[in-house]
Parts: sequence; C-alpha cells; structure tokens
Amino acid sequence: MSAPTAPAAPARTPDPGTATARAGRPLPRRPATTPVRQPWLRAQGLNVTRHAAALRPFRPGEFGTGAAAPTAGHLQAVNALLGRLRVELLRYSDRVGRQARQAAARPDTRHLQELLTTKERAHTWVREVERIWDFYFELFGQRQSVFADALLSCDRIALSCYQAAYLGVGEAKPLPAPPPFSFMRTGFSPATFRRGIPLRRLGRRLNPFPLVQLPYHRLVNPWTLGAVLHEVSHNLQSDLGLNQAVPRAVAARLRAEGLPPSVVRTWVRWNREIYADLSALLLGGPAVVGSLLDVVGRSPASVLTYNPRGPHPTPWFRVWISVELLRRMGFAEQADRYGRLWSAIYPDPRAGTLPRELVATFATAHPAVVDALCYRPFPELGRRSLAQVIPFGAKEDAMQREAAERLAAGTDPGIIPARFLVGATRSALDRRLARPGVISRNFYTELARR
Repeated sequence: MSAPTAPAAPARTPDPGTATARAGRPLPRRPATTPVRQPWLRAQGLNVTRHAAALRPFRPGEFGTGAAAPTAGHLQAVNALLGRLRVELLRYSDRVGRQARQAAARPDTRHLQELLTTKERAHTWVREVERIWDFYFELFGQRQSVFADALLSCDRIALSCYQAAYLGVGEAKPLPAPPPFSFMRTGFSPATFRRGIPLRRLGRRLNPFPLVQLPYHRLVNPWTLGAVLHEVSHNLQSDLGLNQAVPRAVAARLRAEGLPPSVVRTWVRWNREIYADLSALLLGGPAVVGSLLDVVGRSPASVLTYNPRGPHPTPWFRVWISVELLRRMGFAEQADRYGRLWSAIYPDPRAGTLPRELVATFATAHPAVVDALCYRPFPELGRRSLAQVIPFGAKEDAMQREAAERLAAGTDPGIIPARFLVGATRSALDRRLARPGVISRNFYTELARR
C-alpha cells in the first residue's frame, strides 16, 4: 500500500497593494530620485481646478426627496448666486493652469511668482464661494435631520401668511418667489434675513429669498411660534413695497398729533418692529400676544431700560402697542386681561430709564400709530388697510378654538389655514385640552402632512 500524497500548497496570489519585483531583476539598492518641480507645478493648477469643480451647483434630490426638502425654486435661486461667483472662480482656475504650464516650460523667478500670485487670488475666490456654498449646504442639510418636519411646518406657516396677504390686497401685485425658508439655530432670539438685502454671511451679496431663523426652544414649544408670524411680517413689509410707506405713515400721524420731533424720530426708528408685531397679531390672532410676552417678559431692568439706538420698542411700550391693536380687533376682554397682567408685573414705567417725554406722550402716541398702520389705507395695499388685507375677528377666533380642540384630540383640524394653527396650539395649551407633548406632536403631524 503506497503512502498518502501530501496536499499541494495553495498558489499564492500577489497582494494587489504590494509592489513586486519582476523575476530576474535585482532590487535597486537606493530609492529612485523623485522629481519635485514639475509635479508640484502641475498640482497647482490641478488643485484649484478640482476645488472649483467641487463647489458645484446643488442637485435636486441630494437633500432628500420628501416634502421637507428644499424646493426647486430654492435650489435654483442658490445655484444662480453660486453660478455668478463660479464664473470668476473658473476664470482664475484657467489662468492658474495656463501659468502653471508656462512656469513648467520656463521655471524662472518671474513665471513662478506670477503663478503663485494668481493662485493666491484664486484661493481667495475659493474661500468666498465656499463660504456661501457651506452656508446653504448647512441650511439645506437640516432638511435631512430629525428636525425636517418641524422646519417644513414653519415653511408652511410662512407660506400661509404670504398667501393671506397677497390674496387680501386690493389689486394684483407681482408674486415673489421663492417663498420663505426656515432653519434652526441655537440661541435665544429668532431672526430673519429679507429677500434682496446684502448678508455678511454671503460676503455682502444679496440674499435670494427670505430666511427665517428659529431657536431650537421655539420648535420644541410650538405655541411660541408667533415668532414665525413676526419674522415673516418683516419680509411682507419689504415684498409688499411698504418699506418707505410705513415710516412715513408713522411720522405723519405723530406730527399731526403734535408730538415733539424727538418722540417722532424714536417711533420712526421703531417702525419695522412695530409693523412686524402688529402684522403678526393680525395674521395669528390674540394668542400672538401671549407669544410676545414669552419673549419680552423679563426682569424689570430689561423691560424698563431704554436703548437709544435699538430698533425694537422698549419692551414695556411694545406690549401695550399690541394690547391696543387687540382691543381694536374686537377682543377687548382679552386686551384688558393682558393689560392687567402687564401692569401687575411692571406697575411703574418710571422705575427704569425710559425717557420721560416718551412715557408722557405714550397714551397719545401708541393708539395713533396702531390706527395709522392698521386702519388707514395704503396705496401699496391696493388702497386697503392692513386690517382689511389680513382680517382677524370673532369668526377667525372661533375657527382657531375649534382647531385647538381637534389638535388636542388628535383629529383632523380641517381646512383651517396653517397660520392659525400657532394660535390653536396656544389655545389648546392654555385650556389644558391635552398634555404639551401631545399638542406639539399633533401640531407638527398636521402641518407636515399637508
């Protein structure tokens, strides 16, 4: 019987990541000399070209395909902004590549320095484009996060405000596009960046559509999202063509009331914030006053300290202005309740640094300003008043209260406009119709499904 044959050794497969020497050729004793100048010169043009190509236009679908994703209009507006900047970047990129080839052919000091000077300028443009690309990449990227539905909900509230205003004006106006886009940012205060204004974050270039910045704590507590109505109102003042009309109306009315020039100038300085507060109240109803108190209800030092350069009315004044409009809207009982609460917290406005002249004339000034901005026609609104363009009365309040009950029960709130749902959540919370977490969940579920 013959002995068993040993199994053959498996054939070795060369490691694809390992260089092997050819059979019969001895390995070199010293590493080969690697050229430096020519590869480095080629890389200068290559690096800039690849960086410019990487800062490409945003593509549909890369931030998701659901309803929360940026719309085609938002992508087109951003890509148009980037495209104008990339023209210059690509021009520098071509120039760097050309000078790199010239320096490779004639590597003298002049050609080398010309190449590096142009490369530095190209990198400056790269940073400019990259800053803008990164800004929108971060904003759009939030739409793929767990906050997507909350941000989509705020978009829909903002769109509802625009639709109400543009349907309510007395004559057709050009339709602005794209609509406002919401994003989240940590911090205390919400903010907005209006269409067509230069932004520092964009290198002082014009913002292509309204941005609504919301702190995380506002999204967690949707009954505080009167902030969306306020920030959107800033954009409506601009898009409706009221930027000059509103301060003129304030100044003319207060002069007619015989108020001192220094008082008139202060109220004119406050015009944008006053308009946003009043417009938000008309858009969202009485619950917006509660949302305002959430923001400005602070220590007496904060509420009664006057800022001679601030764009906002001092908080003590600011609440009374909204209370006055609430009364004019037909909600006298709620206006009295808010007024009593505010007086109980801050009984004496003279305890702070409010100018005596402003305090002494306030009883005359604030009803006059509310009347001028909300109950007098503007040519820019088709000869209608703001209260006619976006009316809110007992009928709208009844709709909002019914929607609050449905939201609390987890049932369909019906065809109510999205802008009314902020007040509906406040109503549900104040009336203890459901737990806060239930109200919040149902609010976002309803708005995200629309």
